[in-house]
Amino acid sequence: MMLERAAPLLLVGAGKMGGAMLDRWLALGLPGPAVTIVDPHLDGARRAELAGLGVRFADEADEGMAPAVLVLAVKPQSMADVLPKAAPAAGPATLVVSIAAGTGMGTIAAAFPAGQPVVRVMPNTPAQIGAGMSAAFANDNVDEAGRAVVGALLGAVGAVEWLDDEGHLDAVTAVSGSGPAYVFLLAECLAVAGREAGLPADLAERLARQTVIGGGALLAESTLPAGRLRENVTSPNGTTAAALAVLMADDGLQPLLTRAVAAAKARSIELG
Repeated sequence: MMLERAAPLLLVGAGKMGGAMLDRWLALGLPGPAVTIVDPHLDGARRAELAGLGVRFADEADEGMAPAVLVLAVKPQSMADVLPKAAPAAGPATLVVSIAAGTGMGTIAAAFPAGQPVVRVMPNTPAQIGAGMSAAFANDNVDEAGRAVVGALLGAVGAVEWLDDEGHLDAVTAVSGSGPAYVFLLAECLAVAGREAGLPADLAERLARQTVIGGGALLAESTLPAGRLRENVTSPNGTTAAALAVLMADDGLQPLLTRAVAAAKARSIELG
């Protein structure tokens, strides 16, 4: 299996995102004993759970480990501290995969010897259930076999898009990396609007939640663009049309979301 080509794998940081990806990899066939985790903040219960699957632990990324894949799954604010400590563990052929938002290829590659294959990835939290969206950018040292291994790791947690321009990663971060939070906010706001319209709070919550779930599922199953699906729900002069007249006004949802994505992109650039 392609996932087995990622073994041995060294995971630096097994928090929410790194841990969620690891769970999927283990469930889909990556052998537990082939994984080593470096994460001093991992709680005892989680450590025991993973140890039961054969996963190994190390206090630090030691020189000479030389894993097939080194995954850096720490917060971008921690990368300056983590990179020089993790780099000695890599061998010349180790494929380095970073999922830290904003930390540029130049910064990552500079921590390793010349010629190190490095891939920057921006995943998102639906990776926890195998419904993630990951975008990846590889440096020139990553060959087709390396791309295939990364594709298998990312494909195990959802859809994958390869980028030709690293500059697009900041916008990707703002759209799909942060995007699940926008969807969750929509569900929150819809529930509040339901309460303001006179519904009991618990009913408004259930209606809003399932509507977002169902809308996303329909979008996933349909081959139609989102705009066409919206039109299919909208009868002329009907209730949906009345609501969309507000949401699609000049000061409606689109300009608001455009500003939100721009703010997230700017912050991603700052983190870099």
